Amino acid sequence: MTTPHVVVVMGVAGTGKTTIGPLLAGRLGVPYAEADDFHPPANIAKMTAGTPLTDEDRRPWLDAIGDWAQGRAGLGGVVSCSALKRAYRDRIRSAAPDVVFVHLTGDRALIGERMAQRKGHFMPTALLDSQFATLQPLQEDETGVAVDVGGTPYEITERAVTALHGLGDPGDPGDRNDQSDR
Repeated sequence: MTTPHVVVVMGVAGTGKTTIGPLLAGRLGVPYAEADDFHPPANIAKMTAGTPLTDEDRRPWLDAIGDWAQGRAGLGGVVSCSALKRAYRDRIRSAAPDVVFVHLTGDRALIGERMAQRKGHFMPTALLDSQFATLQPLQEDETGVAVDVGGTPYEITERAVTALHGLGDPGDPGDRNDQSDR
């Protein structure tokens, strides 16, 4: 990447967004923001109770993430956000058109196992299937890369850095999406 961009680390729960996000931010030399911190208390209460959020619930959350990303435009940053649906990514892009997505992908069994080992997170494993059902992977016209979550956090981060460098300038329509890890 030739200029500082804001990177949204996306994927279903348990893919490692909150692990990879700070590592990626460190490698890129930019600040990190945790998308969970943008949720209003009502959203966290619903998820803690095992109730999936509605699109209406997500709107203020996505707007807050988009505002943060827009505030970092030209400075760079990394924010984690599930961004499971195209409409969610479009909402973020409406505030911050130059964001780049890193979609953390992996096998349902591996991700479920990792979720089961987490301590103190409000997202229960029971919601994982609903997340996979909702997931709409990056499309050809979306600037971003898919990165497999197999291996150590450092290996995943290095794959993400390499894939992002392969994108070139996200403003170049010839480099919109890398399919190498799909």
